Amino acid sequence: MVTAFSVRNLYFRYPSSAEDTIKGITFDVYGGEIFGLLGPSGAGKSTTQKILVKLLEDYKGSIEYFGRDLRGMDHSFYEEVGVGFEMPVHFTKLTALENMQFFSGFYKSTTDIRKLMERVGLWEYRDMKVGEYSKGMKVRLNFVRAMLNDPKVLFLDEVTNGLDPANARIIKDMIAEFRNQGGTVFLTTHLMNDVEDLCDRVAFCVDGKLVEISTPRDLKLKYGKREVRVEYRDNKAVKTAVFPLDGIGFNKEFHNLLQTAGIETIHSGETTMEDIFITVTGVKLNEHADQTD
Repeated sequence: MVTAFSVRNLYFRYPSSAEDTIKGITFDVYGGEIFGLLGPSGAGKSTTQKILVKLLEDYKGSIEYFGRDLRGMDHSFYEEVGVGFEMPVHFTKLTALENMQFFSGFYKSTTDIRKLMERVGLWEYRDMKVGEYSKGMKVRLNFVRAMLNDPKVLFLDEVTNGLDPANARIIKDMIAEFRNQGGTVFLTTHLMNDVEDLCDRVAFCVDGKLVEISTPRDLKLKYGKREVRVEYRDNKAVKTAVFPLDGIGFNKEFHNLLQTAGIETIHSGETTMEDIFITVTGVKLNEHADQTD
């Protein structure tokens, strides 16, 4: 398996800070995967992302990008990466198409702007000034900008925040297609639906340290309950019965209930990524959803 980023013993401190923001984290991002970095605001997620895209360089430790020292990479590095910051940055007095044509000029080669804008539903609004765009339209245009240079690696921060479910699905489908074609994605978000839909692996960052790295499936197995909850109707009342998942195939009471009762719902004890986030970080998502690192 190819390693896109190999991060070892990474430390970083802002000049105005009395202590490190990043405190010795080590992790790998594999080529062809969607890697999610999660955590409460102020934990160091955005700082880590800025280091990986070479916006912050005065760090301690080592970072390799596809086997090459990131410190030694020149501007050709930016030909291979696309970045979508949480807050869209565009020229509001220019049209959407003029914005994309301008940013395309930074790269030696670019992809089909029309195709991208059509995919996210913006081509018919290409001649509208960005200042007249809604928040959701700006978010979608921001994603187009990140994809302009047909990147090898995508860095995305809150990529679907502010989108309705239909447009969020379009963006997530495009991200999944990018991964399936060999692209690598580094994703930071507070939206756990995005994590469950997209991420192959996730890491939780708390106070500048990584406290857990795993797949969403393994995290759900680790933090969930091995039980089956059955809601059934007994005359006019809805009742609940809970059975251990282990040995469920031989549980006579469970089988009898299925055969004789009016079943309303059946649920496993699988937990959600939101519950896992709260358990691992100790912070509720809605306390930090509108803040940044």
